[in-house]
Formats: sequence, structure tokens, C-alpha cells
Amino acid sequence: MTEAYIYDAARTPRGKGRKDGSLHEVSSVALSARLLNAVAERNNLEGHAVEDVIWGNATQVMEQGGCLARSAVLLSDLDERIPGLSINRFCASGMEAVNLAANQVRGGAGMGYIAGGVEMMGRVAMGSDGAAIAVDPSLAMKTYFVPQGISADIIATEYGFSREDVDALGVESQRRAAEAIKENRFAKSIVPVKDQNGLTILDHDEFPRAGTTMESLGGLKPSFKEMGEVMPGFDKVAMLKYPHLDHINHVHHAGNSSGIVDGAAAVLIGNKEFGEAHGLKPRARIRATAKIGTDPTIMLTGPVPVTEKILADSGMSISDIDLFEVNEAFAAVVLRFMQAFQVDADKVNVNGGAIALGHPLGATGAIIIGTLLDELERRDLNTGLATLCVASGMGAATIIERV
Repeated sequence: MTEAYIYDAARTPRGKGRKDGSLHEVSSVALSARLLNAVAERNNLEGHAVEDVIWGNATQVMEQGGCLARSAVLLSDLDERIPGLSINRFCASGMEAVNLAANQVRGGAGMGYIAGGVEMMGRVAMGSDGAAIAVDPSLAMKTYFVPQGISADIIATEYGFSREDVDALGVESQRRAAEAIKENRFAKSIVPVKDQNGLTILDHDEFPRAGTTMESLGGLKPSFKEMGEVMPGFDKVAMLKYPHLDHINHVHHAGNSSGIVDGAAAVLIGNKEFGEAHGLKPRARIRATAKIGTDPTIMLTGPVPVTEKILADSGMSISDIDLFEVNEAFAAVVLRFMQAFQVDADKVNVNGGAIALGHPLGATGAIIIGTLLDELERRDLNTGLATLCVASGMGAATIIERV
């Protein structure tokens, strides 16, 4: 089978996902188009250079509705003969776009692709699409649906993570992100966002809160305690599914959960001939991809079984992986991953994660693949694994190897 290589990885800075966030004035399609232009410019791509643009986003309504990928191509300077495919695997949409593109290349369906995703959470609110899993009573009752924050607290309860444990991970995420920013570790991939006059709107991640301490997080109330215990009482729903639990320990809050931000990311993927045709040198190959379905109530445990699957499928073991990017949707997700595989914390999210930097849903999967590649190069290491938990109970993973 043809090898699929990563030739470039780029992303926008992550802006605060609210009305006073720096990227709030930019639409989803405009941000996507600007990033597509940047990838083309960085790699001297002209004409019908890629087979397709595969673009993920999780909330596909309003300006993020329709086929956003095709709209972004048309707004960009790319050739109009390049089509566009929008996909949705919730938080793993950006990763799934990359994996799908890589597998298309490996299967011979085109020489090159641009894949990634976008989410403008300050403009298109999470949950505004009215997903059936949350609003259709027949489905919600069948799956024992609870919101993700409750699911994260179930993980903490089930696997024994205390408030101190999750807060400590939140503090460490902020510390690592601050160090990475100070040392310009993200500079290789970040593409500044400019307005129509060429003036810079944002050139750095604006969500991190350097100086976060255990004391400052200790003053925050659990975000999901009331909805779990009082109204509408999701704890009781969860305990119908897990009767061995006599309570849910509510430990998650804004300081140990992923931040709501705006952003986009893209990865340029192609075969050997694509690189030769455009004078590009491959940075890594995509060795393996995987996805899996999991328990929809606890919902966020997907990184563990999907990592087991991708390692088995590729004939690898956890010790073969040099660095890990495990999306910090909630602190307990990462703690459970490290617990399950007995992975050294010094190998996981070494530049911080979504707790510090934010989680633009449809873009994050592509972001962490790019971050992983940049760090493998910086440390002169070889192999990395990126994985995310996914709403409704799924997991996705990608293994990359430097070349």
C-alpha cells in the first residue's frame, strides 16, 4: 500500500471563544479559507494541486452548516476544481479528516490532500445544532445520556481521581503551555490571522492563564454538581447505568476542563510522488489510524480502547511510542489514559493541552497531530501517538513516525 506522508502542519492561534475574543470578528469559512491559503503559500501549491480538502467541524449549523469545506475552498485562492468534504466526528473531526485523507492516499485515491478542521465556538455555540443524542427522549433514555461534564466526573469516581488529582493536572497543563509559549515551540505551525487590510488580528494563543496555582483552582466550585444532584438530576441517570456507584464525585470545573476557543488547523498529506512533484520533503508518515465506539454514558474513555486497537493493528506496544498527545477534554480523561497504560507523565502533553490552550472542537484533532510532529522534531524523537475522546462514546487515534 502507498505510504501517506505529512508534508506540513499549520494552525491559527486559538482565540477566546466569546464576543470579546480576538477572532470573534472572523467567520468559520473566512478563517478556514485563510488557513488554506497559508498552506498553499507555505508549500508553493498552484492549480489543482490536491485531490480534495477534507474539513471537520462539530457544530454544523448556521455559518458552519452546509458543506463548509467546499465554501472554504471557494472563498480561498485554491483552484475551484478542488472539491471539499465536510465531516463530523465531534471532537475528533479534525483528526478524522487527517486519517481519512491519509487512507485515501494510501489506497491510491489521489496524490495529495489538505485535511483539518475549524470551530468558531464564540460564534456558533456548542450544542446549538440540537443533536439527537441530547434532545430526542427515546435515544437519550436508551443510552442513559448525561452531559460530558457528568461523564468526566463519572470517570473520576470510577477510577479514583480526587479533586486534588484533577486540579494538579490543570495546573501542570498551564505550566507546560507557558513554558512552550516562552520558548516559541508553537511558532513553526502558527499562522497569524490578519484582516482584509493585512493587519494582524491575532498571532498567539490567547486563552492560557499563566501563573495558575492549586490555590486559585481550589476556590472554584464544581461545574457539574448542581445539574448532577439537583436539576435535572443526571447523577441518578448515571447510577441507573452504573448501580455499583453510590454517588458521583464532582471534581471538574473550568480550571481542569478544556477551554472554549476559536481556531482552525490543517495538515498537508500526500504520497511520495506528490512531494517530488512539488519539491517538498516529507516530515513524517502516518503509520496507523483507528476509531472505535465506546460506552455512551461514561462517554469519554475512548482513548484507552482506541489506543489498544491501534497498537494491536500496527503490531506495536505502548513502549514503542516516544510522545503522546491525549486531548485534555477533561483532566480525568488524561489521568485515566496514563493510569491504564502506566505511561510516564513526562511523555504526555509535554507542551500543555486543551485545559491551558483551549479545545476548538473540529480543529483539535489536527492541532494535536501538528503539535506532536513539531515536538518529535524538536526533541529528535521518532514516534508519536495522538488520541481524543469523542462525544456519544467514541475514540480516535493516529500514530505518526518521522522520516
